[in-house]
Amino acid sequence: MNKLLIILMAIVTVSCSNSTSEKATIMKVMNAQEQAWNDGNVADFMKGYWKSDSLMFVGKKGLKYGWKTTLDNYKKSYPDKAAMGKLEFEVIKLEVNGSSAFMLGKWSLIREKDNPNGYFDLYWKKIDGNWVITIDHTS
Repeated sequence: MNKLLIILMAIVTVSCSNSTSEKATIMKVMNAQEQAWNDGNVADFMKGYWKSDSLMFVGKKGLKYGWKTTLDNYKKSYPDKAAMGKLEFEVIKLEVNGSSAFMLGKWSLIREKDNPNGYFDLYWKKIDGNWVITIDHTS
């Protein structure tokens, strides 16, 4: 009985530490995206997304598919650094389950003329050893 309890505790401990490590890795991606945006570098910001035609982005214009479509939409909506402003993310919840994760958070832009903000929920997958956003719903 004691051996079984020790084995179960070891499994739980390893699972929790793996989850913590995965969360930290995902947060590094988010921080890199925030920095890239604030540097005016949309291409580097997009490194956090799955480079696939199956990437899903849901925003005020509805559902759009594809990494290139998402990149083009960002470039059209934010043509220069002034339009991009300073981005800040606030993660409210991050849950990791194996090779997938769910994130809920707030975003805000600080710009000269206005300060738009909203919420996002992101579905992440670990693909080829890298955590990437596969579904982005931003409002």
